[in-house]
Amino acid sequence: MHHSSREGRLGAALVEAADTLFEAFDTVAYLRRLSDHCVALLDASAAGFMLIEGGETVSFGVSSRRQELALDLLEVQHHGGPCLESYGSGEPVPPVAIRAAHASSRWPDFTERALRYDIGSTFAVPLRRNGTPLGALNVFVPEPARPSPAPEDGTALLLAQTLADAAALGLANHRVFTQYRTLTSQLQEALSSRVRIEQAKGMLAERRRTGMDEAFIALRRFARSHRLPIDEVATAVITGSQDIAELGREHPGPA
Repeated sequence: MHHSSREGRLGAALVEAADTLFEAFDTVAYLRRLSDHCVALLDASAAGFMLIEGGETVSFGVSSRRQELALDLLEVQHHGGPCLESYGSGEPVPPVAIRAAHASSRWPDFTERALRYDIGSTFAVPLRRNGTPLGALNVFVPEPARPSPAPEDGTALLLAQTLADAAALGLANHRVFTQYRTLTSQLQEALSSRVRIEQAKGMLAERRRTGMDEAFIALRRFARSHRLPIDEVATAVITGSQDIAELGREHPGPA
């Protein structure tokens, strides 16, 4: 890939990595698109992200290219593999020749499966945000394994780490966005509930010719005696599905 086209592709990938602030966000689809960028940038066979939370794998996002291969090589890493190693150390796992790793019994299950797919080498970089490990990005390079020129290996690791850092930031931003959306929704519902209760108090006070405090006490007493949320009783009063006169017939007692 030419230098200029690689820069353009990396720029597009970073812009896409930042675009996570919307409700219909799909983590798996997001990671798949970034994996596709990774494959194109590094001329790899396949690539994939493994997200880990509380020591358990929670999600995979793999490239469209050789999707089955990538998913299989991520799922087989239960007992060890480049993803888990990078996640555990918080550091990149530089390119490893699969045959050499298999001969030395490093990640036996993973390397045996990788050999079936004619993968020549692999490397992984951590997915982390503010020191917190989130998972790892694994890249699979085809056979025959290229002769290991150090600058190329260093460039590949740097590109992969740049993508992984951008993905970690995008995922973290979406989590904060979701938390704020949830909080906003909760605050809006609390405000709407208060408005409905005030409206019901006014209607009840007017019909019974009492003060607002007495109307609220009647609402609350009715809600408690019928084991209903007060907001539900208020809504029933507003819509007319609850007879206001019935609230006035509740036996007085502790409010």
